[in-house]
Amino acid sequence: MAQQDSHSHDKILIVDFGSQVTQLIARRVREDKVYCEIVPFQKAESAFRAMKPRGVILSGGPASVLDDAAPLAPTAIYAAGVPVLGICYGEQVMAAQLGGRVEGGHHREFGRAEIEVVDSSPLLDGVWQVGQKYPVWMSHGDRVTALPKGFKVIGTSPNAPIAMIGDDRRKFYATQFHLEVVHTPHGAAILRNFVRKIAGCTGDWTMRAFKLEAMDKIRRQVGKGRVICGLSGGVDSAVTAVLVHEAIGEQLTCVFVDHGLLRLGEAQNVVALFRGHYNIPLVHVDAAELFLKALDGVDEPEAKRKTIGKLFIDVFEAEARKLGGADFLAQGTLYPDVIESVSFAGGPSATIKSHHNVGGLPARMNMELVEPLRELFKDEVRALGRELGLPEAFVGRHPFPGPGLAIRCPGCITREKLDILRLADNIFIEEIRRAGLYDNIWQAFAVLLPVRTVGVMGDYRTYDYVVGLRAVTSTDGMTADFYPFDMGFIGAVATRIINEIKGVNRVVYDVTSKPPGTIEWE
Repeated sequence: MAQQDSHSHDKILIVDFGSQVTQLIARRVREDKVYCEIVPFQKAESAFRAMKPRGVILSGGPASVLDDAAPLAPTAIYAAGVPVLGICYGEQVMAAQLGGRVEGGHHREFGRAEIEVVDSSPLLDGVWQVGQKYPVWMSHGDRVTALPKGFKVIGTSPNAPIAMIGDDRRKFYATQFHLEVVHTPHGAAILRNFVRKIAGCTGDWTMRAFKLEAMDKIRRQVGKGRVICGLSGGVDSAVTAVLVHEAIGEQLTCVFVDHGLLRLGEAQNVVALFRGHYNIPLVHVDAAELFLKALDGVDEPEAKRKTIGKLFIDVFEAEARKLGGADFLAQGTLYPDVIESVSFAGGPSATIKSHHNVGGLPARMNMELVEPLRELFKDEVRALGRELGLPEAFVGRHPFPGPGLAIRCPGCITREKLDILRLADNIFIEEIRRAGLYDNIWQAFAVLLPVRTVGVMGDYRTYDYVVGLRAVTSTDGMTADFYPFDMGFIGAVATRIINEIKGVNRVVYDVTSKPPGTIEWE
């Protein structure tokens, strides 16, 4: 019997108005085992009709509802009889569209604030109590100054007197503050009330269900066709390869391209795991010379990415021909890639990342993409990997960028620089593992900085490279904070790197944090 796909589950539609943290709303919903999708406001009406969600969440955003061309939610959503939750700009747009008033020119509020609950609401059931005050995270300039008909004030703050509103009859609710961020400690519980109690979602979207559904979908898409999978050694492509292999067996051939930009011992580990442990047909292509030659003299990060992306396509195309042709290319596209490729600002784009093919493949390849992970976030991919039986040491690995060490070696790339970087990175990770800290860190890596410094080592003056170290904690892969190592640990790592790697005389540790966006060095 064919398995149902994700569209058979209870669903939440998230209308994106351009907030940097819209993805966090989806992550919170997914954490409650409820399927959801993010859609830019321009496409929300068609998505709403096709998706038939149990509830809708309106995200925050940078616009003002007072602008002539302010983005709005489709009126069909308000008229459909489904629960709606507005967050930040979502509150303002809901109030404005339903007959309330929004004004600018008041005191702007960015950062921590305090909400006092002034009335009861199903949204707060079991979470907040009337008469109590709670910390939240605000980010707004405009504010609601008059309620739409049928609404009541649930919560208030000094700079946003109408900070939380609700219409229990229509099940419309909104908050001026951000529920989705960790800086609002009880925000996830409030979102859970909306998703599970108010919208009535059952929470039936599990990794086991996803695995069975994804395998059935792969079989239906591929039929008797042949598939090649671009295996990089990272978690995403590894999970893709194992999932597709479970679905179609020998119809899959993995192509592992060693572009000369991998971590120490990476190629040997990948070949041992997939040929030895899983017995998956694997072609190992040593293309280091090709990639390094193409990158010779290239120092701009985006140019590196585009060069690497183009060569990957060329290599896959060549290998497909050697294999007698392939009908499909499987790759580990994740949901954040999909979201960003259909962004609030720019609409559909040809690619999301210049080394990735979310927008499709060149027509000359005559292959169709198989992207079984495109509905998942990174933590969900790890959970799926565990469901598939991948070794924990592999599933729990820190993220590694598609362009590899190319973006961890600012400036022009040489073999000497790559060799130094691999060794430094390996020492850093070895010491982190030895200290039992690896699983506490989202991502840790070394960077070879494009500078050389004068130093004294023993009785000699040196002129060598500087290695930068970065380790960050993150709950979402978007925002990040530096890991607070004991300085004795950093000192020990630095001593090993300087003593064991010729060509390095200085090590620095990066203690900056990152707002939503990349947590890589660049």
